[in-house]
Amino acid sequence: MRELTVGKNDAGQRLDKFLTKSVKGLPMSMMYKLIRTKKIKLNRKRAEPNVMLNEGDTLQLFIREEFFDSPEKDTGALSSIVPKLDIVYEDENIILLNKRPGVLVHEDDEGKDNTLVMHLKAYLVSSGEYDPSSEQSFAPALCNRIDRNTGGIVIAAKNAAALRDMNERIRSGQISKYYLCVVHGRMEKKEDRLTAYLLKNEKTNTVDISPVPKKNYKEIITGYRVLAYRDGRSLLEVRLYTGRTHQIRAHMAFIGHPLVGDGKYGINREDRKDGYKYQALYSYRLRFDFSEGGECLDYLAGREYSLQKSSVWFCGDFFDSRSDSAPDNKSKNEGNSLDED
Repeated sequence: MRELTVGKNDAGQRLDKFLTKSVKGLPMSMMYKLIRTKKIKLNRKRAEPNVMLNEGDTLQLFIREEFFDSPEKDTGALSSIVPKLDIVYEDENIILLNKRPGVLVHEDDEGKDNTLVMHLKAYLVSSGEYDPSSEQSFAPALCNRIDRNTGGIVIAAKNAAALRDMNERIRSGQISKYYLCVVHGRMEKKEDRLTAYLLKNEKTNTVDISPVPKKNYKEIITGYRVLAYRDGRSLLEVRLYTGRTHQIRAHMAFIGHPLVGDGKYGINREDRKDGYKYQALYSYRLRFDFSEGGECLDYLAGREYSLQKSSVWFCGDFFDSRSDSAPDNKSKNEGNSLDED
C-alpha cells in the first residue's frame, strides 16, 4: 500500500483526474475498477471518481508498485537541457514567452526535448521553482498554443492555481490578442471588422470559410487595421474577437488577401524566394481584460504586454520611406516590457 497526500498544486481537481497524472502507469479502466472495489480510498473511505480533492487529503492505494514508475519524476533529463527562452514578463505565478517561428510548443512524434514546454520546465528546475520529484500531478504548462510556423507571446503557468485561473479567463474571453501580419495586396479599407463562419476539417487540418451560417460552422470575427503598404503587400495589426483554428490565415485568404509565406491558404513559392520562410504572422500584444473574481491572477487586470514591432522578423520590410506609412517603432507599453494560429 502507498499513501499520497494531496498538496497545494494537487487540490481543486477530481480524484480520477489526479490519478491519471500522478500514477501514470495505471490503466484508466483498472483505475475505475480499483476505486469501485475500494482498492483506492480517500481519507481511508470509499470515494467516487468525480469527488473534488482538497489540500491535505490522503489517498490510500492498494496497487502494485510498478504502476508508480514514471520517467517524468527524473530531473536528469530536464537538468541536461540548457533553457533557451525569450522572457517577455515573469512573476511568481505566470511567465510570458516570445516563441520564435519554427519552435514546437509541445512534443510531437519526432521527439519532445526541443520544445518550448520542455525548455520552460528546464528553466524552472534551474531556478528552483519546479521540482518534478516533489510534484504528484502538476507540471508547469502552457495556457495557449501557437502553431509551429507562427511566432508570438505564449502564456505559461508556474502553479496549478494560476493554470486554472488563466485557463478560465481564456475560456471566458478575458484576454484580448493582437497580431501583426503581412498580406498580399492593398486592403480595400484602412480598418474593418470582418465576420464569417468556419468549419474545421480534422483529417486535413485545414478550415473552410463561409460568408453565411451553415450547419456545424462557427462564427468568427476578425478585426484589422492597416499599418503600412509596400511593394504589393500590406502590414496589418489584427485583433481576434474569436479564437478559432487558423482563423487569421483562412479569413484573410477568404477575402482575397492571403498571408505572405502561407502555403496552406495561399501560394508561397515566390514568397520563399523573398525570404519568407514562414507565414508572416506574429502574436505580438496581449491585454488582460480581467474581471475581479477573487482569484490569484486578479492583479493582472488591465495590464498589457507587447513586443516591439521592430523585433518581429518581417516588420523591417516596412520601416523605411518606401512604404506608404511607417509603423511606430515602439509598442504602447514598451517601457512596461513587459489559438488561433
